[in-house]
Amino acid sequence: MLRVVVLVSGGGTNLQAIIDAVESGQITNTELVGVISNNRGVYALERARKAGIREVVVSPKDYESRETFHAALLERVDSMRADLIVLAGCLVVIPPEMIRRYPNRIINIHPSLIPAFCGTGFYGLKVHEAALERGVKVVGATVHFVDEGTDTGPILLQKAVAVQEGDTAESLQRRVMEQAEWVLLPQAIDLIANNRVTVINHKVIVKGA
Repeated sequence: MLRVVVLVSGGGTNLQAIIDAVESGQITNTELVGVISNNRGVYALERARKAGIREVVVSPKDYESRETFHAALLERVDSMRADLIVLAGCLVVIPPEMIRRYPNRIINIHPSLIPAFCGTGFYGLKVHEAALERGVKVVGATVHFVDEGTDTGPILLQKAVAVQEGDTAESLQRRVMEQAEWVLLPQAIDLIANNRVTVINHKVIVKGA
């Protein structure tokens, strides 16, 4: 049974997609053992409570330095005995020590087809604003393993979404979430939980794909 800890910063729509997929059996061999937020009062914590998942806040505002915050975050993850850490709308930079301790055991969902519109400064609506400004016809989402770069880790899954006439950043963001993010993240967790994913030389191999 894969022990999954989900890190969040906001409303938790991707978290909800994971919770629903576990409850429906779309994700198998998986237990959601914890939800960690860097922000108090976000709706993601309420989603965790409703699902009976342990939820905690580890906020940088409560620590005197970034180093002590990182240490507290890592301690909390370790205490949950995580097999997989899922960044589901988590806007905190993951400390290098955590990445070293959990190699190829941290995944992130990014709202673009990496390597387009990714890296430092590209998050949330900013990604979709940049895509519309560039005039691309296809956007999408990517699930990738987390390394010490920003959106540079091995790519696990991608799904394309068409840009429609009259799209705003908000409408595009919503469609990418519905058609790509909420599909890919549960799929990625299920693949990992069933030992179908191997990372070799920065490339992901999916068994049976």
